[in-house]
Amino acid sequence: MTIFVGIGEYAVTCQRDAIVRTLGLGSCVAVALFSKKNLAVGLLHVQLPESRVNQDLAARRPGSFADTGIPLLISEMAKHGCSAADLYVKLIGAAQVMDPNNTFNIGKRNYLAVKKVLWANRLFPVSEEIGGNFSRSVTITMENSNVLIHTPGYEDRVI
Repeated sequence: MTIFVGIGEYAVTCQRDAIVRTLGLGSCVAVALFSKKNLAVGLLHVQLPESRVNQDLAARRPGSFADTGIPLLISEMAKHGCSAADLYVKLIGAAQVMDPNNTFNIGKRNYLAVKKVLWANRLFPVSEEIGGNFSRSVTITMENSNVLIHTPGYEDRVI
């Protein structure tokens, strides 16, 4: 079973045969949470750093923002029996693909906002693939907790 996570969406699963995917990470950040004790994975596709910039979108799709999406993802993991102390994190994305002059630095701002919320929840990434000027797609395989990163024109990587 494949679960697709769109921009501003999240998913949590405990199904052993599940594959969780998100496509087209440019300046967005994929936050992948894994449980050390339970076979569970959560994936969030963060679009923007802070919900205060668009409260209507935050109400409709809280996963769009680091400050609302990450707590929601942690809460959903808890509903699947995962305590915050048993979670580990992998981060992917935060590229500068649409802003070659770094005028807005959305990728960097997204990354810093994600790290801030994770730190506030005492979660620290065990691996990251961040930055650059290319988009990425992410595929997580439940059975081994591997995060496969695909970038057109580059070799696939596993973190």
